[in-house]
Amino acid sequence: MSIISILLTAIGLSMDAFAVALTIGMNINNVDRNKIAIKSGIYFGIFQGIMPFLGWILGIKFTKYIQSIDHWIAFALLTLIGIKMIIDGVKPNEENKIKEYSNKTFFILAIATSIDALAIGVTFAFLNINILSAVFIIGITTFVLSVSAVYLGKVIGNVIKNKAGIFGGLILFIIGLKILLEHLGVIKI
Repeated sequence: MSIISILLTAIGLSMDAFAVALTIGMNINNVDRNKIAIKSGIYFGIFQGIMPFLGWILGIKFTKYIQSIDHWIAFALLTLIGIKMIIDGVKPNEENKIKEYSNKTFFILAIATSIDALAIGVTFAFLNINILSAVFIIGITTFVLSVSAVYLGKVIGNVIKNKAGIFGGLILFIIGLKILLEHLGVIKI
């Protein structure tokens, strides 16, 4: 697998993390943007890098255990967080903006957005690929795109003001639904 192919794979894998980081950026209020942006990049970048490595190590043997439920896990996690954001976004005051994203929240979001990377890692086990280079490229690409997304999300959040929580929650739900429908074969993207 060429470096270009790995980079394109990295960009594709990072899109869910990008969308979630964009949502985070839309919903931060009176929070150190730089801290949140770096935290997003670290969590999403590390998980997007680790998951393909784990998939590569475990290969085909692991696939039969997780493949039937991975989409349900991602759907459930993203939907639950999305619903909470929508409910909080309906509140009529600025209190609904998230003051700080906890490590627990980042951990859950990072897992939910990196499950596809685990599956990609399984395919890496059957390819002639330098797994360490692939993991590094995927992690760094996701880091850069996630950090950028937080700043872009803040700009978008300033434009749509108090509806950012509702919009962000809908994005998370749609990402979860997309993952579920793709794995069920209802849609092909």
